[in-house]
Amino acid sequence: MSFVVVARYTTAERDRVVDLLGPMAEASRREPGCLRYTVHTGIEDGVVVIVEEYDSEADFTAHCASEHFTRIVLGEVVPLLSDRQVTRCVPVGA
Repeated sequence: MSFVVVARYTTAERDRVVDLLGPMAEASRREPGCLRYTVHTGIEDGVVVIVEEYDSEADFTAHCASEHFTRIVLGEVVPLLSDRQVTRCVPVGA
């Protein structure tokens, strides 16, 4: 069963956040257990949505402990956000 995370960021600095998330996505896709890491932007607003899929919740936990997550997301992206929502999901009927 896979483990999915949807992160929704609101920011006045969408382009800067997207630029920072480029290297984050590349590094995350190389992690063991990462099946998908895609960055999306709202068409008409400052919303950035990240969809992540892992083999397990443990793989996501390891992702959150990684050097690149700590440095990029916590150190550079989060200070640029006015709102951050993270939803952890499992498939229905799994």
